[in-house]
Amino acid sequence: MIRLFIAEDQRMLLGALASLLDLEADMKVIGQAMNGEEALEAILALEPDVCLMDIEMPVLNGLEVADELARRSSPSKVIILTTFARPGYFERAVKIGVHGYLLKDGEIDELAGAIRAVTAGKRVFSPELTFDVIREENPLTPKEQEILRLASLGKTTKEITSELYLSSGTVRNYISEIIHKLDAKNRTEAASIAEKKGWI
Repeated sequence: MIRLFIAEDQRMLLGALASLLDLEADMKVIGQAMNGEEALEAILALEPDVCLMDIEMPVLNGLEVADELARRSSPSKVIILTTFARPGYFERAVKIGVHGYLLKDGEIDELAGAIRAVTAGKRVFSPELTFDVIREENPLTPKEQEILRLASLGKTTKEITSELYLSSGTVRNYISEIIHKLDAKNRTEAASIAEKKGWI
């Protein structure tokens, strides 16, 4: 029996997924959560075989939960299930080491098949996503992503310098390079472009 946990912030979809997967003869849904923090606590306690994880959830998003599970060497395998075909999200998920990344518009039979494949040690990724990543790779370095993420939170150059222990000239150079790479007019537009693509 494959023990499943589902983390999804849309109540109706959460209920539908749980009901449909419970109908599979070899699967049992042992827990559900509607925000990332609850999901993390429950997964660590229950140790399901497979977790179906939405990305955009309150408190912690699905990628943050997956990252924390990997950091704690959780035996539970994570399949990201999302409506967002953003290359940056997919890239981050692969780096974290998730076992599957699928779009929500698929058939329940495909999802059940993916769960069985992941349980058997395979990785399952939506073909549309892998194509998008090949087509559009994140041009920002990890340091540039970190600086832009802080800028997107409204932090000033001075605040970024003190948080990252860099000189203000260095931070300004990074921001200038980021704006150039993303073909943006300013740091706000650069942050908006990177967020839309899932790069920060």
